[in-house]
Amino acid sequence: MGFSTTWGLPVSGYGISGSPHPRGIAALAVWLLLLDVLAPAAILTDTSVPVQAALFVQCVVVLHSGLGLARVLTGRTVRPVAFGFWLFTYIWLGLAPLAMLATDTYPWPYRTDARIAVEASAILEIGLLAYSLGSALAGRRANSKAARPLELLLDREIAPVRLLLLCLLSLALAAYLIPKQGGLSTFFTSRQAITTADTATGGGTKAGAALAAWGLTVPAFWALLGLIQLPRSAHGDRLLKGARWIALPVMLVLNGIVNNPISNPRFWAGTVLLTVVFALPALRRPRGFRIAAAGTLAVILVIFPYSDYFRYTERGQVQVESMVQQFTTNPDYDAYQEIQTGLAMEQTTGFQPQRLLGPPLFWLPRSYWPGKPEDTGIDIADFAGYNFTNLSAPLWIESYLWAGIPSVVAAFALLGALGRRIDEARQRLRAQSGTLSALLVPAFGFYQLILLRGSLLAATAPLALLVCIPLLISTRRRAPAVPLARSAPPVLPPTVSAAPGRTLP
Repeated sequence: MGFSTTWGLPVSGYGISGSPHPRGIAALAVWLLLLDVLAPAAILTDTSVPVQAALFVQCVVVLHSGLGLARVLTGRTVRPVAFGFWLFTYIWLGLAPLAMLATDTYPWPYRTDARIAVEASAILEIGLLAYSLGSALAGRRANSKAARPLELLLDREIAPVRLLLLCLLSLALAAYLIPKQGGLSTFFTSRQAITTADTATGGGTKAGAALAAWGLTVPAFWALLGLIQLPRSAHGDRLLKGARWIALPVMLVLNGIVNNPISNPRFWAGTVLLTVVFALPALRRPRGFRIAAAGTLAVILVIFPYSDYFRYTERGQVQVESMVQQFTTNPDYDAYQEIQTGLAMEQTTGFQPQRLLGPPLFWLPRSYWPGKPEDTGIDIADFAGYNFTNLSAPLWIESYLWAGIPSVVAAFALLGALGRRIDEARQRLRAQSGTLSALLVPAFGFYQLILLRGSLLAATAPLALLVCIPLLISTRRRAPAVPLARSAPPVLPPTVSAAPGRTLP
């Protein structure tokens, strides 16, 4: 036919990554036009300050993150982990910083000089390059033996009895904790009402209140998601089936109380909603995933800035503002400014490698470790002189404070490789419902928005709970439905044409 074959299939039918379905070039071009041309151009039309070097570097960040997001939105495989990473990077660390640099306006009063602004944008791009490299290298070895343990983990299936026990535990926690947090009405008032309610379960401490909040919301979330995704069998224990149908509406009501967007941070409420949606079987297929991902991008760009309406008990009228105004005045987009402030703090404190130990040892009380690192967002707020200390500390500045550029490269290369391995494993297990590949992968993919925004110490404990609960309610499949870690295709000998009148040996 004029070209070689692989496994008997034409090479021309493969994309760059070896996928049997080539990427839609036209769709990619359209998304690049929207993300890398039109959106930045709309922001730069409001430029009111002289063009600086930081603005050029930030344009590179926007182009890179826009390309990464466009590739996910047009890919022929489903990659929820990559989508979560590039979604956060493009909006919070791409467009928002571009607006800040173009208008010289920031959400918080502390300001740094032009040199630090260049360094902040450069560190962003270094992290993106390391992430892309780690992802590319992991993609080349997706079928290696190293991928088998991850696939075996994600191939675990939900155990019905354990799931029902989790439902009972969730109800018990709700019966105990909801009255301690002000009663049912508090959960439909505001986040401020939850914060100021009596949190006697935590002994009045901030850590105790956070533990009570996550202990109430995360188990209820996993109980509902497990019930929704539990495979329906035509045969089996009727008692378990009946218990499942009774538990499902109960868990729906419970999640409507404890995981609603009125009393929960938007990032967590969004994680719950998006995980439930993207775990649906229709969205495990490429076309459904692309449509849902595009809709998610549009909703976050348009609706997210106004979704904090229920943050405070006393609420005023919603004021519609332009995208540039939202990016430059709304503290929810302060990630880039906190990177700048963190760089200024490092010039005073130096690198602090001990911060690396804080997240994995989050469970160790400070009474046993007096020198335990403080939350990085709190340290940045104290350095800047803010009374409000609930600031973000993106993974870029977290890792930079450990040991500088080398720790940034290492952290994001590992994150890129891990994300690619998880997405590839889920792709091979995509046909299975009720497994961790269908449940845990989208949950981690969207929880990344919290993890990347930081602070890392504050985000690690909920992440541990988010991962441990599905492991406890799942069991190893007796017979995997798909081959794990496929081996390389056999190498076939080349075909040799026989000369006229001769017979091949």
